[in-house]
Amino acid sequence: MLRAPFVAAAVQMTSGADRRQNLATAVRLAGEAADRGARLVGLPENFAFMGRDEDRIAGAEGIEGPTVSALRQVARERKIFVLAGSIAEAVEAPAKTANTSVLLSDQGEVLAAYRKIHLFDVSIPDGARYAESETVLPGDRAVVAETALGRIGLTVCYDLRFPELYRQLAEREADLVTIPAAFPLYTGKDHWEVLVRARAIENLCYVVAPAQVGRHSANRVTFGNAMVVDPWGVVLARCPDGEGVCLAPVSPERLAQCRRELPSLKHRRL
Repeated sequence: MLRAPFVAAAVQMTSGADRRQNLATAVRLAGEAADRGARLVGLPENFAFMGRDEDRIAGAEGIEGPTVSALRQVARERKIFVLAGSIAEAVEAPAKTANTSVLLSDQGEVLAAYRKIHLFDVSIPDGARYAESETVLPGDRAVVAETALGRIGLTVCYDLRFPELYRQLAEREADLVTIPAAFPLYTGKDHWEVLVRARAIENLCYVVAPAQVGRHSANRVTFGNAMVVDPWGVVLARCPDGEGVCLAPVSPERLAQCRRELPSLKHRRL
């Protein structure tokens, strides 16, 4: 179970191709969340870079690279847990990266790294084509981190549509799940909130869902609506349009209450 009450924050950004500006924005918003009392701050998918695939691949880093190192410093200085929503992690496969989410402790330590399993290969009617598998190497394992806050399960964006992953996290006793995302506007307006709340309800866990928002290029527009959701599926906090932070309390008592009143995880037969 969760160790104690704390405040969780979901950051909303409009990242672009300027890595320095993106990182400065991420650091600024993480600091704002800390100023407002957050102990866990989640950044969105691709927070450090949203641009051409060839530029993303060229700028890929290791987990010990400059992007995560800058956030480790923030975590240490502000005494907050930071979710580096996802970075383009350098891998050995030619012309590919991993899409990797990194969880940092309030001492700046790397607690866990999760490589996105489900890759977004979709052409949607608004004219955008996504072929993530052409330039991203998928991960192959579910990840739950044991932290001083509680057990935190890591996922990324398109994973949201695959409930079997979240059930694995529930089986590993995740108290809270993170879903950093860059959800397309076309699908997000109809599916994002429904799916985020469903993952919280069916697995009786908190969800922290940071998000990208707005126009990133001529054919790339994201939905936003970063949110924090409780185990009953109640949206506790939501970001309005534009960059910003939303915060909400995370309560061990509320988690226990939801699991006591609806013990569905104990009733599984398959």
